[in-house]
Amino acid sequence: MCTNQKLNSESEAQFMSTQNESGPQEFERGLSGRHVEMIALGGTIGTGLFLGAGKSISAAGPSILLIYIITGIFMFWMMRALGELLLTDTNEPTFVGFIEKYLGLRTGFVIGWTYWLGWITIAMAELTAVGTYMKYWFPNIPVWIWALVFLVALYLINIIAVGAFGETEFWFSMIKIIAILAMIAAGVIMVLTHTRTSAGVASLSNLWKYGFVAHHGHQLLAAFQIVFFAFLGIEFVGITAAEAKNPEKVIPKAINSIIVRILIFYVGALIAIMSIQPWTHYSANQSPFVQVFSGIGITAAAGIINFVVLTAAASSLNSSLFTTGRMLYSLTPATSRFHTLNHHKLPFNAISISALLIGFAAVINYISPDGAFEIITSIASAAFVVIYAVLVLAHLAYRKSADYNKFEHKFTMPGAPYTDYATIAFLVGIYIILLTTADTQLTAILALVWFAVMILLSLRIKKDKNK
Repeated sequence: MCTNQKLNSESEAQFMSTQNESGPQEFERGLSGRHVEMIALGGTIGTGLFLGAGKSISAAGPSILLIYIITGIFMFWMMRALGELLLTDTNEPTFVGFIEKYLGLRTGFVIGWTYWLGWITIAMAELTAVGTYMKYWFPNIPVWIWALVFLVALYLINIIAVGAFGETEFWFSMIKIIAILAMIAAGVIMVLTHTRTSAGVASLSNLWKYGFVAHHGHQLLAAFQIVFFAFLGIEFVGITAAEAKNPEKVIPKAINSIIVRILIFYVGALIAIMSIQPWTHYSANQSPFVQVFSGIGITAAAGIINFVVLTAAASSLNSSLFTTGRMLYSLTPATSRFHTLNHHKLPFNAISISALLIGFAAVINYISPDGAFEIITSIASAAFVVIYAVLVLAHLAYRKSADYNKFEHKFTMPGAPYTDYATIAFLVGIYIILLTTADTQLTAILALVWFAVMILLSLRIKKDKNK
């Protein structure tokens, strides 16, 4: 009887904490400061800006600038909460370890597997997107072939060394930055020279001349969820802490720079877009970047932006392979073959099985090319609202625990715990918007069903471990 209890206790301990082991199970710290900073930037800039900005501008008008700033502040606070947790144990491969520690095994199980499966489905969608973007230049080659080519290439990069991943992500982010800076530079030059376009004269007054709020404010709340989804992936920099050189310095710098980057790359780009021509001239179904570059006479605008969004999709796919590998490593027991590192100090098995699952996107595209992942990806995106809220709850629990008095607190969340409560309230508000908006209501409900199923599974697993 005592022996069985001892074995069960050891088994549960392995399941609850798979990172704090003795031995060689430590990741290589191969990500430099510039890698981590670019990864942080890449996590805040995705296809949501390049393709989705037209929809958000149409929904809110120039007031979308305030919505980006407000949402950006709450996302920054969420990241500061994550950063404070990360610096308590920089060897933790993922933030789920902190959720397990401060909110319990079952919560860690639900959030961890939801996050892993969420990134798997998002990666599937990005893989499909990559193939679709390539058809712009190669219309006769099926989507599934390009999907396989990109998946294999990025998989090989992810299993070579963490530095190879970091370098690839650095250049992916650089391409996105150049595109946005080009847009901002074009806006500044055109406003200063009063350049005439087909829609009028480029001027800052275009921000208020045609009304600052679209549709009398009727779509302002819906615009919040559009903007929130543009920030998905911002937490990805937290996954890099265990593999970053000098994380105590690099992680705070990367997180602190997020708010400035939001102001420059989101707000700056949108000001440029709406100054070059009035916001009323942008279509919700077309990238405003394409519309602007086409409007100033760059005939290859569509091709340029297609290349940029291809890069953004490939960057997200690259990040997905990195994240899902580390998550699966973190979630599985120490005795599992997925909780091992190879001679490059990479979770090779965990990355490989994640890549294999993502690769089913190519199979599904071969069988059914049209609209294979849209609803699944939407459910995963809705789940991220809950994941972020639980992350902030873990920070609150950490602040109330005895652990809080063990650290020097060099990097703390400003205004905590009040900023924690405000961030959680904001995220709850976003989910209420999802539930009450016709376009997102179904996926928000299905996400709740998913969490209910996962909670039931977590109860069963805990029961099994107590036998």
